[in-house]
This record gives sequence, C-alpha cells and structure tokens, in this order.
Amino acid sequence: MSEKTVAEIIEKTVKELPHKPGVYRFLDENGMVLYVGKATSLRSRVQQYFSGQEEKSRGPRMRQLVEATTEIITIQTDSVLEALVLEAELIKRHRPKYNIDGKDDKSYSYFVITKEEFPRVLILRQTDFEKEMYQAREYKRGNTFGPYTSQEQMRTALKIIRKIFPFHARAEHSEKGCLSYQIGLCPGPYDDAISRTEYMRNIRNISLFLSGKKKKILTELEKEMMEHAEQESYEEAGRVKKQIYALTHINDIALMSRRDSLLPHIDGVGARVECFDISHIGGQYVVASMVVFVGGLPHKQAYRKFKIKAVKGINDVGAMREVLARRLNHLRDWGKPDVLVLDGGQGHLNMGQELLTHLELSDIGLLAVAKGPTRKKVDVYESSSFPVVPEIKDDRDLLESAREEAHRFAIAYHKQLRAKGYIG
Repeated sequence: MSEKTVAEIIEKTVKELPHKPGVYRFLDENGMVLYVGKATSLRSRVQQYFSGQEEKSRGPRMRQLVEATTEIITIQTDSVLEALVLEAELIKRHRPKYNIDGKDDKSYSYFVITKEEFPRVLILRQTDFEKEMYQAREYKRGNTFGPYTSQEQMRTALKIIRKIFPFHARAEHSEKGCLSYQIGLCPGPYDDAISRTEYMRNIRNISLFLSGKKKKILTELEKEMMEHAEQESYEEAGRVKKQIYALTHINDIALMSRRDSLLPHIDGVGARVECFDISHIGGQYVVASMVVFVGGLPHKQAYRKFKIKAVKGINDVGAMREVLARRLNHLRDWGKPDVLVLDGGQGHLNMGQELLTHLELSDIGLLAVAKGPTRKKVDVYESSSFPVVPEIKDDRDLLESAREEAHRFAIAYHKQLRAKGYIG
C-alpha cells in the first residue's frame, strides 16, 4: 500500500469518527497495536495527532507514532468513565509500544478490591504490592484492575463509582465519626445499616464495572428492581431504580480535560471560543445567543439560542447567568469550551467568575467585552482566576468578530420571537 493511499485512508477514517467518548487504537502495517488512548470526542482527539498538535506538545515521538500508523480502530462508549476503564483493559491486553516503552511498570496504578468481611476499593501503585503490609491475607491480589497511568483520574473515577455503589473505605471497622457514612457514600456495614449480602452486591457491581461489563450490571439491576416490585418492596425497588438511572446517566464532567475537549486546543490554535449576548426591548422577549469560533472561524453548527425563562424585566446580568448555567449543563453533549466571552462589562465578568467557581470549572478561560468610549474597539475585562492564553485575549479582531456575531444572532432571534408575538 502506497504512502499516499495510507494517508488518504487515515484522513477519511478520522473525518468519519464521531464526536463521542471512546477508545482509539493505532495499528501498524502488520496489525500490531502501537498505541491506545481514550477521548471525550474521538474525532477531535485523533485529529490532534494528524494535525501535528501532539508532536508540538509531546515531542517527536508522536510524529514517529503517526508515521508508523496505517490503521485506526475505535470503540465508542457511553461515557468518558467507561472509556477510561476500557483504555486500561486494552493497554493490559496489548501492551502497546508507545504506551509501554520508556515506562517502568512500577509507575502504573491499579484498583484493588480487598479480601475482608466488607471489602474496600483501593488505589495502589505496583510498588505497593511489594510492601509487607500489602502481602497480608486481607488483600486479594486477584481482584486488581489496571494498569492506569493517572492516579488523579482514578480518584475522580472512584468518586463517581462510589456515588452509584457506596462502599466502606476506612481501614477502621467502624462508622463512628465517618463523614462518608453521614453523606451516603458509605452504606454503614459496621453500623448494621446494610446486610453483607447487599454490601457484597455493591462490590460485585464495582468489580463488573471495572471489568467493562456495565450492560451485565444493568440487566441484573433491572431484574432485581422487578423482583422488589413484585414483592411490593417499593422502597427497595426505588433504590435500585436510582442506581440504574445513575449508571445510564454517568456525570463524568470532572474526567474531561483540555486535551480531550470537543475541539483541539494547543497554544490558542484551534481553541473553542464561545461568545454570549442578550437581546430584548424594555425587558420584553428576552433572548440570548451563543456563537462558537474554532481556530478563529465561526463554527455555525454549534451555535445555540435561548429564551430567558427565570429572569423577568431588564436584568442583563441575571439573564446572562441563566444562559451560562444552562449552557454549562451540557458539557457532555455540546463539548467543553476553552474560553467564554460575555458581551458586557465588569458586572458580567464578576457574575461569570462566581458561576464558574461554584461549578468548579477552573480550567475554562473567561473574558467580558464591551464597546469602549470611542466605539472603535472593544474593551476587554479579564479574570485572573480564569486566565485566557494571550493568543486569544490579545486577538481583538477575533473578540470583535465573536461579539458582533453573537449580537447579530441574538437580534435575529429576538426579532423572530417578537414577530410571532405581534402576530399572536
């Protein structure tokens, strides 16, 4: 197969990838797996390799990987959390050259389920297994899941899993003074708040999830819910129903990173910039717009328009807060912005800082823009708590274009609603 043909096939494959979470594998001409990775958006993550962005951020080794790749295989998952679990399983199975070479096995970490009356779920490095305390009988090495490269992501993942399937995490065999027990993350096995049978069911479900068997868990939970309903144990049926819902609506926004965002971002190139504007007449027909620029160009398929619902009258800051809150509730399906630009002044900036702080989204940049006294250029209000790379905050042409486009889009929607209102 010629080099040109391979390049064409790769380009076509990448263009057809979905903007969905999943795992990707790069293969060489012999079918050997060279690299395994996970993504919030398969298309945009894989594009970063073939646009040269990975080489810029991670060095020439990534160029060698790209040059050796002749085939890309992807598996779409329902969530980033499941992609994280599947990535670890595939790395363990294939031991890909570009994942393993140059790394000591002892640098990897694992989930470990202990062998106790009420097992715990731990995060341990390979070196921990060699310590005498972890050679004790209460630690069953067979119940290990990994390897994983990031303990930070593992801790985040375990928090998500524990909210669905609570377990006792302390070494002490007691719930006395345990905050996790008080807030529902620990089911209280040592306080007789849960039977060992029910507790072990949670542990088994965690084990199945870490093995990539979510569908099996859902099948068993649905069967369990029906059994409780037939026995008129409606409280238990409701508890299981909540687990099913949580498992099918996993909130894993905390696992997303800049590298995995919906569209590429390296040093301001390809950054996803979202600009918002409010439009109304005397507090009537209040609407808002969201326009998206990627790499300095409009991305019109990602535009959104909003009717303001909760805020009445003339309150631009309040209306903007409602819109931002609604938009940030769609990080999973709309993607994560690199920068939020608000058409307004210092008051809008203060509100945006408060909202992003409340939502713990410290990795999103924040700017407010408004026409200056001369009306010839925009004034830019910047947040030190949510910084923006210079390539964006200093690009007045981009900010002016985004502001004008948001203004145009908001007015067009406002006129549309107003016309319908008059007709009515």
